[in-house]
Amino acid sequence: MEPTPTEIQELRDQFMKKLDADGSSIPGGIHPADLARIQGGDDWLRRFLLHNDNDVKESLNMMWETCKWRKTFGTNDLNEQNVRVEYLEDGSMFSHSKDIDGKSLFILKCKKHVKGQRDMDELKKCLVYWFERLERQDKGDMITLFFDMADTGLSNMDMDYTKYLISLFKLYYPFFLNYILIFEMPWILNTAFKIIKSWLPEKAVKKINFVNKSTLKNFVEPKNALSCWGGEDAHEFSFTPEDRNGKVERKVHFADSQGDSSPTAETGHGVSGLKVKISPTDHIVFDNSVDSELRAALSLTNSDDKIISYKIKTTSPEKYRVRPCLGVLKPGASVSVVVAVHAGFQLSALSRDKFLIMGMSVDSAEMSNQELTDLWKQRGSTATEINRLRCSSPSEISSRNGSILGNASVSPDKLSVVCDNVNKLVRANALMETEIRQTRKYQQVLTACVCMCAVGISYLVWILRDYIAEEKSCPVSQLSDS
Repeated sequence: MEPTPTEIQELRDQFMKKLDADGSSIPGGIHPADLARIQGGDDWLRRFLLHNDNDVKESLNMMWETCKWRKTFGTNDLNEQNVRVEYLEDGSMFSHSKDIDGKSLFILKCKKHVKGQRDMDELKKCLVYWFERLERQDKGDMITLFFDMADTGLSNMDMDYTKYLISLFKLYYPFFLNYILIFEMPWILNTAFKIIKSWLPEKAVKKINFVNKSTLKNFVEPKNALSCWGGEDAHEFSFTPEDRNGKVERKVHFADSQGDSSPTAETGHGVSGLKVKISPTDHIVFDNSVDSELRAALSLTNSDDKIISYKIKTTSPEKYRVRPCLGVLKPGASVSVVVAVHAGFQLSALSRDKFLIMGMSVDSAEMSNQELTDLWKQRGSTATEINRLRCSSPSEISSRNGSILGNASVSPDKLSVVCDNVNKLVRANALMETEIRQTRKYQQVLTACVCMCAVGISYLVWILRDYIAEEKSCPVSQLSDS
């Protein structure tokens, strides 16, 4: 039931009264932005009342605890500069599109999260960052939580992470949850989700819906559903920083002012003519020979007599992890850069991506990462383009060179056939290994059954033998009498 203006005003009055009496219990007091939301409008107070079925007392307690938490957590001050931006860029959590009610989808790509591999406190900050951003974007409207669980396993199931996510809705973001959509959950995680449901209030449990490609249309229209969900939206994730002034930075595109040619590796382009040697000079070649992860390596050497700060950008930041992507090189110094592809992306999806290496001269080589980040924000538009590189696989490089494995030249069509056949062999080998593992399991079960049967038969024979021996030892007179 919609709260009345009288109930909203009563909640406001009681909060201000409590603030006058107990405000000193909150270090630093209520954040000015939160106080302005309480005094300057009804929307936030209305949500607390709706969340608590118009119970003013419960709404007051929740609003008080929320304001305390927001002050302690630093919620109002979160932005891309004070959270782990690589957690925002890896595609494990993002917002895109709307549900059937017009509410924003907050998507968790569960296969991209592996328990214990990332800092939990930083993950929490990233979740709250997104909640705050969606609140500003949609002016406090509800959102739908979308668990994309395709291709997930037990290693992707992080109960602490999920529990914290649920607690945000329960404790600090009133009337914020429209649906919980769980897409293609593997059966092996059924038990885990029974535990998760026990953490939810009854009203939230009713919002849970398990969906697949055929039933998702009941909650997300096909035109708004990603193609990987069986929908029509071919959107590819790319993190876009928020602009509080209403403008948003767009995905990076590197214009080829000179066609497909790459800048020279020695001098680069630009007014300052910085001399940085790049290896390789034109293509980043990805290989998966280490830990089955697609990786590539770059080498940057400062051949100039100036101190140079470099920065590496990509047209598809959601796909790659670059370490280090920003740094300083003294004259003659070198750095090795590792570019890794996030899980879920294949070589075939990388061929159109590019990397841009930028540089600028700086006065000191003793700059912190934060100082470098601030400097690039201030002076990035004046930086010099040093080199541009495309993404390739070893087979693509061989094709361009007209050779394969150092032998006679091969046409691209023939090379493509060879690569396809190799891929088929790899898939067949993986399938065979899976079948072998299953066969071993069946053999173990069968062996156990045979052993149990053998034991049972031996026990039965032993009993029958004793019975027959007793029958033989019984006197004939007793048998006739009986």
